[in-house]
Amino acid sequence: MQKFDPRNENIKVFIGDALYDRQDAKVSVFDSIVQGGDGVWEGIRIYDGKVFCLDKHLNRLQESAKSMMFENVPSNEEIKAAIFETLQANGQSDDTHIRLTLTRGLKTTSGMDPRLNQFGCTLIVLAEWKSPIYPEEGISLATASIRRNSPQNLDSKIHHNNLINNILAKIEGNLAGADDAIMLDIHGFVSETNATNIFMIKNGEVVTPLADACLPGITRMNVIEICKSNNIPVMERNVSLTELYNADVVFTTGTMGELTKVHTIDQRAIENKSKDSLFQSIQTLYRDKTSNEGEKLPF
Repeated sequence: MQKFDPRNENIKVFIGDALYDRQDAKVSVFDSIVQGGDGVWEGIRIYDGKVFCLDKHLNRLQESAKSMMFENVPSNEEIKAAIFETLQANGQSDDTHIRLTLTRGLKTTSGMDPRLNQFGCTLIVLAEWKSPIYPEEGISLATASIRRNSPQNLDSKIHHNNLINNILAKIEGNLAGADDAIMLDIHGFVSETNATNIFMIKNGEVVTPLADACLPGITRMNVIEICKSNNIPVMERNVSLTELYNADVVFTTGTMGELTKVHTIDQRAIENKSKDSLFQSIQTLYRDKTSNEGEKLPF
């Protein structure tokens, strides 16, 4: 479980068009994020004076906002300026995670109708000192009964703030004594965890579930690209729980946690015997990527 980092006690948070001290960082009760979880978001990491995959995150934010029919959306350049201003105010240039949120904005009165939103979007830049959140020794997973939404219900390609689906799965994982929960799709195949994408390695091949009912995460995409560019066999296909139980290696991917090995699923040990070195190679290549790529901070 994450713990409070004392370095974050006095951070400044960007909301709307200004910076606020942590204790004063608030949104209105008339904001859509409060009224209905009506917002989109991104998680972004800062490594050694560079913002990793910034354009990819901002493009996905814009696509999510378009899919939700947000109006008066700030440009990528405006969002970048807010990010840089926040990081500079906090003295953050490494070991930092940004929770970037864009809400539909303020309403004239409470209600569901987006026509009540007449003031443009609310931008929130929450930059915290935050190391990768999962332990070095790996994590345990438990399968939740809560299914991941399919496109016929709520398309996972929209990176939205309505996370009750995932939170309910996380509660089941907590009650099972696991670090996170595996979510299946409506057909019973593995989709992702409540917080990350998931991969397995079997007989030298890297496999990840199809992005039908999961978010095609940016870290997931980076791992697939790393495998392809280094002649490591990689495949996207349906994956069953039984396959995960019997994999050589299982690992999760996400911006906040990076690449994390899974040591137990539903109280079944993942032996990590024959192909452990392949996971280590992929992890090393990913760390090389985060060290060498990214948009340099302008301060």
